[in-house]
Amino acid sequence: MANSDKKNVTKKNNATTLSNDLVNQMQAYWRAANYLSVGQIYLQDNALLKNKLTLAHIKPRLLGHWGTTPGLNFIYVHLNRIIKQYNLNMIFIIGPGHGGPGIVANTYLEGSYTERYPAIEQNADGLKRLFKQFSWPYGIPSHVSPETPGSIHEGGELGYSLAHAYGAAFDNPSLIVACIIGDGEAETGALAASWHSNKFLNPARDGAVIPILHLNGYKIANPTVLARISREELTDLMHGYGHEPFFVEGDDPLLMHESLATTLDIMIAKIKAIQTAAREKDNSNRPLWPMIVFKTPKGWTGPKVVDGKPSEGTWRAHQVPIASFKIDDVKTPAHLKLLEDWLKSYKPQELFDKHGTLLPDIAALAPTGHSRMGANQHANGGELLQPLVMPNIDDYAVNVQKAGCVQAEATRILGQLLRDIMQLNAQANHFRMFGPDETASNRLDAVFEVTNKEWMAETLNVDEHLSANGRVMEILSEHVCQGWLEGYLLTGRHGFFSCYEAFIHIIDSMLNQHAKWLKVCNGIPWRAPIASLNYLLTSHVWRQDHNGFSHQDPGFIDHVLNKKSEIVRVYLPPDANCLLAVTDHCLRSQNYINVIIAGKQPEWQWLDMDAAVRHCLAGASIWQWASCANEIEPDVVMACAGEVPTLEALAAVMLLREYVPDIQIRLVNVVDLMVLQPQSEHSHGLQDHVFDALFTLDKPVIFAFHGYPTVIHKLTYRRHNHNNIHVRGYKEEGTTTTPFDMLVLNNCDRFQLALDAIKRIPRLSHLVEVETARYWNTMQRHQHYISEHGEDMPEILNWQWKAP
Repeated sequence: MANSDKKNVTKKNNATTLSNDLVNQMQAYWRAANYLSVGQIYLQDNALLKNKLTLAHIKPRLLGHWGTTPGLNFIYVHLNRIIKQYNLNMIFIIGPGHGGPGIVANTYLEGSYTERYPAIEQNADGLKRLFKQFSWPYGIPSHVSPETPGSIHEGGELGYSLAHAYGAAFDNPSLIVACIIGDGEAETGALAASWHSNKFLNPARDGAVIPILHLNGYKIANPTVLARISREELTDLMHGYGHEPFFVEGDDPLLMHESLATTLDIMIAKIKAIQTAAREKDNSNRPLWPMIVFKTPKGWTGPKVVDGKPSEGTWRAHQVPIASFKIDDVKTPAHLKLLEDWLKSYKPQELFDKHGTLLPDIAALAPTGHSRMGANQHANGGELLQPLVMPNIDDYAVNVQKAGCVQAEATRILGQLLRDIMQLNAQANHFRMFGPDETASNRLDAVFEVTNKEWMAETLNVDEHLSANGRVMEILSEHVCQGWLEGYLLTGRHGFFSCYEAFIHIIDSMLNQHAKWLKVCNGIPWRAPIASLNYLLTSHVWRQDHNGFSHQDPGFIDHVLNKKSEIVRVYLPPDANCLLAVTDHCLRSQNYINVIIAGKQPEWQWLDMDAAVRHCLAGASIWQWASCANEIEPDVVMACAGEVPTLEALAAVMLLREYVPDIQIRLVNVVDLMVLQPQSEHSHGLQDHVFDALFTLDKPVIFAFHGYPTVIHKLTYRRHNHNNIHVRGYKEEGTTTTPFDMLVLNNCDRFQLALDAIKRIPRLSHLVEVETARYWNTMQRHQHYISEHGEDMPEILNWQWKAP
């Protein structure tokens, strides 16, 4: 380091926490991280500026975000210090994900990056590769991503960092999660709700989260809300969220080093005191957790003025401060000089030796081994994943001696399985359930026999199933539930998310990000597989008649099917035993997003457990007990997927046999939606000859489907008999009405299905007119009855399957 720098340190630093030598080292480390960050954005060659900077050294496309990066680098250096000083187990989560160059730079400096990518050596050649790969075709993205060692948080979308941080901390008593929250990100609804996660963090058994609100003032083109309110108001806001805020603010790095170091020491002491009180003195009071407001200039240490306009400390520093380097641009020479001066301001010759390796006394600041945040195993959770202890699903089976002779609430049966999974894995502390205030509503309340809902806030005498040691996580924010679960899974644990079907759409974008994360991880050899993200969607479209149109939406299926086939699976178990079989499979799986859709109301049960397991393994099969003999060619295939459509298809079979006694019907039930795709499109897809054996080559197929009809056409459009597949499903018609009228409104009822079959069987063309008249008479009778009585007709309410 230059003598002038040392004099400045001696003059300005009245250190009480840091020695002058340590400040000098940390300042040098920060300069190195900043230099590498700027180099990644701009340079494709001349990594150590050994030659005069020319256009040939500049990338043709300048991509990335500088504004937040120097602040992230500053924080990372200080986290390294406390990890070493206090022997901490710590991971980072970077909410301002577009500060990616900084996190790549820091993991490179600590050596964890080179361990994962040996070609990115810690020398001049490695630096060149490090710089060139950034935002380069088939390189790495500009944001923190799965390719970044130590990360569990996809930085491409804002709002989820704090929920991920708490999810990582649950059941990790030794872990501290440093979560840097961008002040732009703090404006999102998901992040605003996530502050309440501290009401669910039990210091006796969970780790800790250090929220660091990075207040640098601007988003892409506007000021941030939290940067433009008074310090008093921001303090009150953080207090209201249950945090004790500590402010570290300024633009003088030498003073800021001491301020941040002192603050972090205070915070570690407070966290240890909170955990000691909870773990050794049994203090169950909810603590006031510390957090930091870290206020620095946007684009700190970057160019102060570019083209006559202020840059550092303004929104212009958000992305690439010097953006134009073109041969024919008169500004280019000045821009080259400005960039070269900027890069040289970090004095790279004082940081790296002649081979391009970080000097040993600077490198020594970083932790070693798994203590490095880029190498912490919790950030590659598959390395820590232990399988769940699973009970035998036969012990929960509904006794189905004959199809349609017993009723059961499928999710209530599932609740018993989940209860015992919770109990069997109590010692391991690696399974939790998540949902927005709906565990009991969704009939999963058997779990409360062995655990409670986690709750660290005030309780009243009227409250039930609330405790500081609960393993059911409920908050009325699907965003937070999803974020918690993702953080929990990504750090090597297991979870289960139940939600009303219509409202799971709230986390559509979060599912996108997790699916993209999994897809990328599948191509990264060092990323170990994690437990699958498992959804149970219930209170579904066909049984939301009482809640009305707002609660009626099966479209999450469509959304999920747009994701890569290697990641997603969608299951529609028709009864309780199939639900048990599917859930057992999903909880054992890894690196998938599994969506299970099942009802919670009493419904007829169809398959015994052995038959259910075989059916779920096949994904789709002929229900022989409802079909004509195998050797007989059917007139029509009645297909179904989903609990209520299955019942309606079976009821339609009975009607058809009444209307046309000699009709030959095959009933095919689909439980794994992905089998409908060709095998070339999805690994679960049926081979063509198997699909044809089920659905025939040329017979009409009347398909009763749980969701939007276009889904089935999308999945089967390349199948031989696709032109004969006629799908009935939800078509966005609904209101507050009766359960059966919901089906009538969407033309998915048994009478419509039966008429569809008659219309499409050529030999029955002479019956179409009379059966159409019968259909409309029935519909009129139905409408009159529900309008007068407020419930469905007795023949609907009392219907039961009768074998031919």
